[in-house]
Amino acid sequence: MKSALQDVKPIIEEVFNHLHTHPEISWMEVETTKYITQLLEDEDFQIETFADSTGLVVTVGSGDYCVGLRTDIDALWQEVDGVYQANHSCGHDGHMTMAIGALLVMKKIGIPKTGRLKVIFQPAEEKGTGALSFVNKGIVDDIDYLYGVHLRPIQEIGHGYAAPAILHGSAKLIKGSIIGTDTHGARPHLGQNSIEVMALLVQAIHSIQVDPMVSHSAKLTMFQAGSDSINIIPGNAVFSIDVRSQTNQIMDQLMERVKKAIRSVAELAEVEINYEIMAEIAAAEVDDTAVDLMAQAISETVGEAFLVPPIVTPGGEDFHYYTLQRPSVKATMLGLGCDLSPGLHHPEMTFNRDSLLTGIEILVRTVSHSFEHLEQRK
Repeated sequence: MKSALQDVKPIIEEVFNHLHTHPEISWMEVETTKYITQLLEDEDFQIETFADSTGLVVTVGSGDYCVGLRTDIDALWQEVDGVYQANHSCGHDGHMTMAIGALLVMKKIGIPKTGRLKVIFQPAEEKGTGALSFVNKGIVDDIDYLYGVHLRPIQEIGHGYAAPAILHGSAKLIKGSIIGTDTHGARPHLGQNSIEVMALLVQAIHSIQVDPMVSHSAKLTMFQAGSDSINIIPGNAVFSIDVRSQTNQIMDQLMERVKKAIRSVAELAEVEINYEIMAEIAAAEVDDTAVDLMAQAISETVGEAFLVPPIVTPGGEDFHYYTLQRPSVKATMLGLGCDLSPGLHHPEMTFNRDSLLTGIEILVRTVSHSFEHLEQRK
């Protein structure tokens, strides 16, 4: 294993540098897909691409059972040094590099010996829609165990440590509009004041209560109304709401109360309030056996002293749609400590790139143990 890792290290460094300097946003990962496809075809891997989507799937071996490895390939769109641009500030460049590295290492050491390995390069994680699109294509229908990886910030885990699961929370991002009637500042009774309507909505959402033992939140994150004419009371406005919960069950309760709050305010203020869910992420549903197999791999790679319990984080990941939509898929996600700072989604995010080799080794060992576990069950 160590020899194979050292053999691929120069390639890994080159791959990361390319991906890091060529970020592409969700559903626009055209050149990223081409680059990975060409790279892996040159290594004689079997590649599947899609006419209606970015991303690709690599399949190795044959047999009745299948172990999967998934990585996300999109970047964020954010302001960096005063300019809006695609930016890999969530670490997806590192995730892709580890998936490619794992493939190259497993090729060198002969994994899989039996069964099928499927490596999924999934688009649009940042939009929360990429995993669902691949579920709908049937890509994970034959997978027994599925593994992901995500770099973790220094606020959660120290460099050199690793967790066998990341317990992400659920999130729903809502955009809405208030539709009323503008009126003269001296005649407020002839229209509706969307600013006052929004104040009512803020209070209604702030008053929502669900189980306090489960972390959750619902809050307004954007509101725009009015223009340069100070003597016009604005009847129309737009807003956004960010809703989060650590469990899918509490999210369902929270959303029912948010919807009720919107209906109640609209009726009270005599306005129309429209809204839609722009993106949503499911909370983690991890498999105990998958967690145990990854924990074993972590201990063998970095030592038991650097194995930490599953990380509970309020952030979201669309990886968990694979298990929610296909309960037969047993899954977990590696949380890799890598001295990542100042934090995820920070425009100047950086991490210790030596951690990429550690992540590759953990993923390879996890996949290997999964094949052994499936073989023993035959």
